[in-house]
Amino acid sequence: MQLLADLERALAAEESLFRAQLLREDLARLRKLQAIAAEAADAAAFVEAGMRIGWTQGDARTAELREPLEKLLNEIYARESDARIGAAWHELHRVRMERLLGCLSTPTPKPAG
Repeated sequence: MQLLADLERALAAEESLFRAQLLREDLARLRKLQAIAAEAADAAAFVEAGMRIGWTQGDARTAELREPLEKLLNEIYARESDARIGAAWHELHRVRMERLLGCLSTPTPKPAG
């Protein structure tokens, strides 16, 4: 899968410890998806299993990623086009980063007084 090669190259060049860690986690997820795809009975079983591999901490917020994640999973299972897998990945990554940054940038309430 071209996406794996692209992410491995990005990891090799990454200077940010935070981004490097995200890349390592994403590479592990994609490798796990490859293993699941090889054993899945059909696309529905693959999507169901692929939704629960730790896309968010304990998969607590994975439902917020449902639409772009399902698109990516369907593209990976179909294995028709690296370009389509890449486009689905970029959309998932964009949505996921919006959610992550939204969590990190939520203002903390000021103490009373």
